Amino acid sequence: MNVLLIGSGGREHALAWKLAQSTLLDALYIAPGNPGMARHGRLVDLDLHDGKALRRFLLDNRIRIVVVGPEGPLVDGLHDRIADDPKLADITVIGPRAAAARLEGSKDFAKEFMFRHHIPTAVHRTFRQGELKEAVAHLDRVKPPYVLKADGLAAGKGVVITSDRKEAEKVLRDMLEKGRFGSAGERVVIEDHLSGIEVSAFLITDGRSFKMLPAAKDYKRIGDGDTGPNTGGMGAVSPVPFADKDFMQKVHDRIAAPTIRGLQQEGIAYQGFLFMGLMNVGGEPYVIEYNVRLGDPEAEAILPRLRSDLMDLFEGIATGTLSERHVDVDDRTCVSVVLASEGYPGEVTKGRAITGLQEVRDALVFHAGTAEGAQGLVTAGGRVLVVTAMGKDLEHAILNTYTQAAGVTFQGRQLRTDIGHDLVRQPAKSGAVQA
Repeated sequence: MNVLLIGSGGREHALAWKLAQSTLLDALYIAPGNPGMARHGRLVDLDLHDGKALRRFLLDNRIRIVVVGPEGPLVDGLHDRIADDPKLADITVIGPRAAAARLEGSKDFAKEFMFRHHIPTAVHRTFRQGELKEAVAHLDRVKPPYVLKADGLAAGKGVVITSDRKEAEKVLRDMLEKGRFGSAGERVVIEDHLSGIEVSAFLITDGRSFKMLPAAKDYKRIGDGDTGPNTGGMGAVSPVPFADKDFMQKVHDRIAAPTIRGLQQEGIAYQGFLFMGLMNVGGEPYVIEYNVRLGDPEAEAILPRLRSDLMDLFEGIATGTLSERHVDVDDRTCVSVVLASEGYPGEVTKGRAITGLQEVRDALVFHAGTAEGAQGLVTAGGRVLVVTAMGKDLEHAILNTYTQAAGVTFQGRQLRTDIGHDLVRQPAKSGAVQA
């Protein structure tokens, strides 16, 4: 089968790396891709909004599966544009239609969906432009820390958690009056704070059945010890010691199954990956958010553990036979560490030479923000590279990853040095099945 993969970050590089291993793959095209992905497939320049060009490319290259990496094209209706074109009826899109992508595209929609289907999540209220007074008054009815979320997509920067009431009021004013985050902040969700530890759970579905994928824990803040501003993610660990067999069974029964069942009941077709951002509150899972794709950098930590052929799972979606497919997971631990540009998550300087990649052994390096410069590979974004390595346990995986990452350098490189350290003293329970 010929496949078109959409995206250019570390998550998409990990997908390209995994897809390229499949005996079911004939040709892999990547739009737009990055220099690291060029070894796995052919990079193409394709305007996803040019319907005629997209149709011509898909037909000319006999594409059978389109894999959408980031959320933007899904929320924007890329699946719909392909599926609704009679000439493209034989193409399977991995990623939901726009109606289902609202699970990520609108936090208010996602929260209301969870309440309708009795899926555990924090209590919330939503306020719109023109309701600033009511939103500020609501702060007096909830206990700090205050959790404020822009309703729409805000590139991972639309969530503010603060115990300072004045700051919370300012954030509300910035979103609802001053247009911070643009249309994404026209509505703001205020929800009760959940105290616990976060974990990312994933599944893949054909809309009827689903298969759980490995879970992971990511690290959002820029600095060691979870200090500094939030980022798109600075590293990830899979499996997660506290996400043991009992906990993941609760995730399956109370969250994953009701979510897929709820989508069916509401007539919302869904196929592809579903990311369930969870909070473990005293051993009980609560949903913080849904994402309609794999996480980044979680994908770089879970896909290396997936022994199953990813193309086989996609074929199961295409034929409605996912229930007959098997998910096999490596029981070793995987740790991913992001190498970021100076200044990230703020403004960064691009074009700095990257060295040391040729010295990496026994590790994977996924490109996230790189470009080909006149003298070789250079930085081209905030998150530049993701170094991933395996180990027989968490301690060995951490050591292997940081040993390999040490030799990859560029001016202003920054990375967290504590990815996974908080989990070393949290051994899994006896008999746990890490998923």
